Amino acid sequence: MKIKTSYTKVIVGIILVALTITLTTLFFYTSYMKKEAILTLSKDDAKKTSMFIFESLYSGMAKGWDREDIKKIIFRLNAIDKHMNINVFRGEKVSDIFGRIELDKNLKVNTNSLEQAFNGEETLEIIDNNTIQFHYPIVAKQECLKCHTNSQTGDVLGVIEISYPVVDIKVSLAKMTNFFILCVIFLIFLIFLLIFLKFNKYLIQPIRNFIATVDLIVNNKDISKRLTLENNIAEINSMQNVFNNMLDTLENQFYNDELTGLPNRKRLLDLLDRKEEAILMIINIDGFQEINNLFGHDIGDTVLKKLAATIKSVVKEKSGLYKLHADEYVLYCQKSFDLEELEGIALHIVDSVTKEYFSIKKDNGVYINITIGISYGDAYLLTHADIALRIAKKEKKKYLIYEHYMKKTQEYESNLKWTQKLKLAVENDRVVPFFQPIVDCKTEQIVKYETLMRIEDENGDYIPPMYFLELSKKNRIYHELTKIMIRKTFAKFEDKPSLFSINISVEDIANAEVVDLIVEKLDKTGIGKYVSFELLESEGIQNFDEVITFIKKVKYYGCSISIDDFGTGYSNFEYLMKLQVDYIKIDGSMIKTIDRDKNSQMVVETIVDFSKKMGIKTIAEFVHSKDVYDKLLELDIDYAQGYYLGVPAKDIKNFN
Repeated sequence: MKIKTSYTKVIVGIILVALTITLTTLFFYTSYMKKEAILTLSKDDAKKTSMFIFESLYSGMAKGWDREDIKKIIFRLNAIDKHMNINVFRGEKVSDIFGRIELDKNLKVNTNSLEQAFNGEETLEIIDNNTIQFHYPIVAKQECLKCHTNSQTGDVLGVIEISYPVVDIKVSLAKMTNFFILCVIFLIFLIFLLIFLKFNKYLIQPIRNFIATVDLIVNNKDISKRLTLENNIAEINSMQNVFNNMLDTLENQFYNDELTGLPNRKRLLDLLDRKEEAILMIINIDGFQEINNLFGHDIGDTVLKKLAATIKSVVKEKSGLYKLHADEYVLYCQKSFDLEELEGIALHIVDSVTKEYFSIKKDNGVYINITIGISYGDAYLLTHADIALRIAKKEKKKYLIYEHYMKKTQEYESNLKWTQKLKLAVENDRVVPFFQPIVDCKTEQIVKYETLMRIEDENGDYIPPMYFLELSKKNRIYHELTKIMIRKTFAKFEDKPSLFSINISVEDIANAEVVDLIVEKLDKTGIGKYVSFELLESEGIQNFDEVITFIKKVKYYGCSISIDDFGTGYSNFEYLMKLQVDYIKIDGSMIKTIDRDKNSQMVVETIVDFSKKMGIKTIAEFVHSKDVYDKLLELDIDYAQGYYLGVPAKDIKNFN
């Protein structure tokens, strides 16, 4: 984790950096000025002093002073400043005329600087860290030739040597003032430059990014987004956290129900806008207003919260629970269910809530009833579920799945999408058979499997036919799907003998290609005695001769015949005698409530009694609980099928 800084630290850092750079600059400039003073300023100063000394000596010599007088003058000049030392050396030509003196012999040393001075060059030497020595050559001028007759203009007649401490050097006030002004200007420029660069990096740019991100959130009107700016400034990070916390609070208030804490209608609508395949159930409390009137709104609120907890505990599937207005909840699940499973879930919720005792106060509570409206697909889910809910309440049903006859809606886009999906599924071999076990009620052993169609979508999910079967008939893909299922089912069981059933409609029987394929597979594989064809009885049979001809063909190979969904629609016992069926599948609408519905029990008892007299085996579908299964045993039903006994699966693990 990066260590956060702050603007205080940034400012202190800028000041320290500016001071460091300034002091470093001052140090180097001072060293330069010291050197400049020694090498330039002191040289000018020493030259002026030497010229003054020469002019003093020259005046004396012009008046006729001799060597002793000159010596006294030099002595008196040295006495003026004890730190300064003056010597005068005469050249060879001067000595030739005026004679040599002892001082010249003792002090005239053949040094480079003195030699350079006698060659006409002004020289400056640093004797030690505190003293300089300057040699000033005395050059002959025209007026000097009156006395120095052996010399010419430009000859060096002598050298004045002056030595004094560095502290006596005079530095220009103007230069020092200019230097100070330049330092101040440089320091101000440096500080502002550092402030601009640092603040641009740590303040201006982060704030600009902060504002841009906030504008993006505001313009998109999406308070679910959060600021995730990468920065290491404590203040910006604090602003970001405060803003995100504010968004969290707003989102919670905007998208969540205050009473239950569940996501609300707004959150659900945002989810539904994605138009993804899903199941939606609206769960409504029957007569909730009576609870409010009888116990008060506080008790009503308690019931609402406890119902939410109950629904969550009951539903095992991965789903989301949402709170709508008043006494309604929505269960949303992005998973493909087949019709039986969907009804099983709804029935399980109804039964669980109905049996739940909602305790309110000590020794006081209520039982409640609910009604569920169900829809599935990728569009109009909430509208369709609400329509199903209203019809269910009107017809006194516990739940109802939305059907298209309930309301005609425009589904052109959806049809196009599913048509394309179906075509791709056929072309890319994504029509897949699933298998659900059918169990002997007495032994609880699997005796055979029903083959169920699924389509594998691009996400790897398997979609049941309730989503596409009717559309496939309209688009003339239905018979192709049937033929694929026949081929794959026979291939599955050809080398693994086990009883299995294939659903087949009257439309399939009327299609010559489908019938020819069935006969071909029966003839080729020789497993006819394991095959059972389930006729979809609910569609009704208009042409008995055609169906009877088909039954005779497949029974020739040892196949058995089952009537599916017997007990509703076009059901009548005449079918059983004309078609010579071997099995009756009792419709699930009666089986799923048989443990508590007396009317369902009476109808089923009649079907079972007639079947036994006719020698026909009975199969109960939609067995979703142990209570239902126990009732089947009591009614002496032969076989059972449903989610309580086994869910449809792509692979069969156990064979008889």
